[in-house]
Amino acid sequence: MKNSPVLFNFLEFKKSTNATPLNFADEELPLTNAKVNRKIRYSIWKHSHHVLKTDDLQTKAEKWFPVIEPILKIYGIPEDFKYIPLLESGFERQARSPRGAAGIWQFMPGTAREYGLKVGHGKDDRLNARKSTIAACKYLKELYAQFNSWTLAAAAYNAGSPRVQKAINRKNKGNYFYMRLNRETSMYVYKLVAMKEVIDKPVENGYGNMWANLKPAQVLSLN
Repeated sequence: MKNSPVLFNFLEFKKSTNATPLNFADEELPLTNAKVNRKIRYSIWKHSHHVLKTDDLQTKAEKWFPVIEPILKIYGIPEDFKYIPLLESGFERQARSPRGAAGIWQFMPGTAREYGLKVGHGKDDRLNARKSTIAACKYLKELYAQFNSWTLAAAAYNAGSPRVQKAINRKNKGNYFYMRLNRETSMYVYKLVAMKEVIDKPVENGYGNMWANLKPAQVLSLN
């Protein structure tokens, strides 16, 4: 068992996270900061198969990423934003929140209409994956133009640009990872990076073929 590279990689993952550069849309996380390091390690663990006990993330990613990746590329949106629908709705097109958001991108009615989606009178374009992705791209481009940062654009997608703008001060200099935001928004980018990490490295995070590569005795030992 000690000679199993699969098991070794799995057990060593938590130790190696802080040594591996992580980024969102090519904006690197300051992992030398203890608080940042702790938050991203926790978020990656929280989204791993070992906690969720489901292969849903991988299955949905394989189905939907090929649909939205070309649209993101056309509009010049970094590919990492494909993780927003996975986080927001789990790619459930009929998903609706108690507050009224709907679709894979969880648009509120007013925001949806602002970016060209028809909502009302028996029609709801928010439930159309292609149309809502186009609307999300337009929205994200405006947010990036305002903040000149993709991490802040992602945060503003979650909290709204006024809240993010208000949180910028001389001390944090507009760096998301040092800003004081509400609990949900302060973890939002960490969750996106975690999604990226577990989807891009399925074996290390318990998805994919890892369990198939372990012998029964190894699985028992791991449990």
